Amino acid sequence: MRTAAALFALALVPAGTSAADTCRVLDVGFTFAEGSTTREFTPQIVAWLEDTAGNFVDTVLITRETGTYGIGNRPGRFDFNSGPLWPYGRRTTVFPVWSHRQPLEWPMLVFQDDDDNDLSHSTGVSSQDFRFCRPLRTNEGDWDAMTCPSATNLTDKGKPDAAMKVRYPPRNDLERRQEDDAAVEMFDLLNPFDAVSMATPQFGVPTTYTYQLPFELAAGDYVLFVEVSKEFDMNATYNATSYPSPSGIPWSMYGEAYRGQPSVVYKLPFTLGASQTTAQTATIIGYGDPDGIDGTIRSPDATITTDTPGSGAGRLALVSGDGSPYRVKLMARQELDPGPPAAPGELAVETVTSNSGTLRFAAPGDDGLTGPVRGYEVRFRVGEPITDDNFADSSEFSRIDPIDIAAPGTATAVAIGNLLPETSYSIGIRAIDDCRNAGPIATVELVTDERPQGHVDACFLATAAYGSLLANDVEVLRRFRDRTLRKTAIGELAVEAYYTFGPILAGVIGESELLRHTAREALTPIVSRVR
Repeated sequence: MRTAAALFALALVPAGTSAADTCRVLDVGFTFAEGSTTREFTPQIVAWLEDTAGNFVDTVLITRETGTYGIGNRPGRFDFNSGPLWPYGRRTTVFPVWSHRQPLEWPMLVFQDDDDNDLSHSTGVSSQDFRFCRPLRTNEGDWDAMTCPSATNLTDKGKPDAAMKVRYPPRNDLERRQEDDAAVEMFDLLNPFDAVSMATPQFGVPTTYTYQLPFELAAGDYVLFVEVSKEFDMNATYNATSYPSPSGIPWSMYGEAYRGQPSVVYKLPFTLGASQTTAQTATIIGYGDPDGIDGTIRSPDATITTDTPGSGAGRLALVSGDGSPYRVKLMARQELDPGPPAAPGELAVETVTSNSGTLRFAAPGDDGLTGPVRGYEVRFRVGEPITDDNFADSSEFSRIDPIDIAAPGTATAVAIGNLLPETSYSIGIRAIDDCRNAGPIATVELVTDERPQGHVDACFLATAAYGSLLANDVEVLRRFRDRTLRKTAIGELAVEAYYTFGPILAGVIGESELLRHTAREALTPIVSRVR
């Protein structure tokens, strides 16, 4: 599969892309319908392209609950009760059609104690969570407020079961804590959908998502599929009686049975050519497997609600269009991009710690200073300045928060994590437009604070050589250390010796780009062997 991250992702836009005046884009428009129930749970949506023979082309968009926060691959049984910001239970029923048509699969995450039936976990395996809440009961005020105190919010992030596979990625927003399994550090590298993940739109707000069609995609006939799901969408067929809470498990009083009506699917055939084409539909072509077991589209029938806004086939609002109403529409068109974006303005360091920093800049425009850009690319060098000439060869940050896309001139923040203490980073940021034209870079120097007292890095020499705690090769070496070396007496002695002399060598290596390069060359055969 051509990875979604290669489209217009933050920090993953192909280096050296030649400027073009025009490119082809696909606009997908829809509106989530607000229902009449007292407890509304926001729907999730995914869209993907196939050719007319049914061959999967690419994921066009996916809401962040699945694409970023990994609700399809969390520890815990799939039928666990649910609630606002619920932390546990792999929601394999969220997009069953998409998940079985896209070609990727991942190891299934399970609780670290291997008991997927239990909601309760010790603090020894539960780290602080800044996204999901601890399990809640319906009589707790937090249920309706949909917020939770992060200080008391501890969850087990799980571990992979290599023998079991699922069709959903893990969450990619985590920074591993000492209570977490070592594999947590790899989650962000396993999830390719962050580039096309979008925040879930609010009810009643018209949304248009723009996807850049690949340059290599041939003209011809294609199909856009759109799948929409929603928890607690009950009716006479799908409800807490027909799909009840799991029985015979501890802590069953937390949450509520969530399995209402299954996902519904829309289909929009269209032709990709030199001229602009449009397509729209107001009706579903069917629905997904209620248990998420297969990717078959069931034909519409009386079990799916059709006359209630926000429910069943009405999860997307009926909108008046040109000539006829629609629930989802698309437009394949040429995007005119006569000029590249401007450089980010007034780039400066706002905050800094020993392992992180926050930058701020004024957002540039798509064409110079006109219109919002599509995304940003952020790279760094250690030991020498970053420039337009060496930007494409510079390293990408492995941990960086998504950068908000805003109107030109808007103050914009960039949060960067997993930096090395007492290290000088030369950072460059440039904007990318709809046609992947890159603007000039803005640069800034960031020097991290001293290492906290008693703190040690996990891989001294490797991080000094690569300049990042989560560079891909560092991940490989760290996993080898934790999963292989530390399981033998000789290996443990080697690790202890490394901890004794590693910081001294790392300090020398980190101060010289020549030594850093030499260290990377020395580590290359080791990394290859470990892989």
